[in-house]
Amino acid sequence: GLRTRKWAGWSVCFRRNFITSPSRLQSCMSAWVIDQYGTNGVLKFAEEITVPTVNSPSEVMIKVHAASLNPLDISMRGGYGAKFLKLRRDPMSVMDNNNDSEFPLILGRDVSGVVVDCGSEVTHFVPGDEVWAAVPPWKQGSLAEFVTLTEYEVSQKPKLLSHTEAASIPYVANTALSALVNAGGLCRDSSSNKRVLITGGSGGVGTFSIQLLKAWGAHVTVTCSQNAEGLIRGLGADEVVDYTAEDAHEQLGMMEKFDVILDSVGGETEHWAMGLLKPWSGAKYVTLVTPLLFNTDSMGLLGGMFQTGYTLHSKATQNIVSSGVFYRWGFYAPDGPALDEVSKLMDAGKILPVVEAQFPFTQVPQAFQKLEQGHARGKTVVRVAEEDERQAEELVQDSRTESEQEVQETAKQN
Repeated sequence: GLRTRKWAGWSVCFRRNFITSPSRLQSCMSAWVIDQYGTNGVLKFAEEITVPTVNSPSEVMIKVHAASLNPLDISMRGGYGAKFLKLRRDPMSVMDNNNDSEFPLILGRDVSGVVVDCGSEVTHFVPGDEVWAAVPPWKQGSLAEFVTLTEYEVSQKPKLLSHTEAASIPYVANTALSALVNAGGLCRDSSSNKRVLITGGSGGVGTFSIQLLKAWGAHVTVTCSQNAEGLIRGLGADEVVDYTAEDAHEQLGMMEKFDVILDSVGGETEHWAMGLLKPWSGAKYVTLVTPLLFNTDSMGLLGGMFQTGYTLHSKATQNIVSSGVFYRWGFYAPDGPALDEVSKLMDAGKILPVVEAQFPFTQVPQAFQKLEQGHARGKTVVRVAEEDERQAEELVQDSRTESEQEVQETAKQN
């Protein structure tokens, strides 16, 4: 019976491929690429990029409907992490003197779209499935018509979200979960009444983390600028401190000490925030601002990794010895199954997408400019395929204007 069922699955898969995706036959696609590192001027729209087909049994090819931008995209556009990421893409590149082997590079770390093709060993997805994923920085990104990932990096998209909304979540969700769970030691069952401080909480990671922690029952305090306070309170934060206020440090110092601090600001923050943790009780300071990629860029791979390890070791030792708190780094980690859990929370209405700005695929440079201005209030999203149905419906409603009436009048006359 098993073989027949498997065979039936294949035939269904096969038929659906031909129904859902004439695009499988195309060999080129449009994408925003960079051919060198630099400022916004290096972004180019290219229409002759080779489509990333399925090359291994566990891969899934996705037609991109929407993508979103993260601060990492701006850093990578400027060459941040180039040496480390090049090594991750191709371990043999250490021997390679060709400095341009990573180009043309496609940026974009978030995708929401539809599966168009699957490798032979993919079990969780079939063509036609609506999915979302975070694209690891060492893979070609989502500012393109298609992207190919392994099955384990992909997850079924929340049913209640449009592609535009869904694209705002995966990269920040994977980053936040990696930081809060792996480094911060929190989870759904251990967060009740834990006190968490999030610094710089109005961006993508912050707006997601606030909601996740509240869904898990934690007490959440957030620092942000004054004009983001309404948004942050609306997402459920218990206490909000305006970090631009002169007495911001005093306000935080008067509060009960914290179990976990998630720092997305870095720099000076480390010096004053360490003292806000509960001493000798397993409290953790998790920073998302880590020097690993900067160090490997400036000192080379080996020297950079050594320096980074030394920095982490000395900071961690210093803090454990002086006050018994743990100093840890939070890194993004690709994780499809973790997104499955997030999907449930989103469909249950526990976490809402926070989309601040949307741009069509033709305006990717403008989307980068928006992000570079800083003061993010959630996420900047790019609509890659305009057939996101909910969007289309809104457009149809908006366009019932005089021009439509004119068309009807013309029809009557004819």
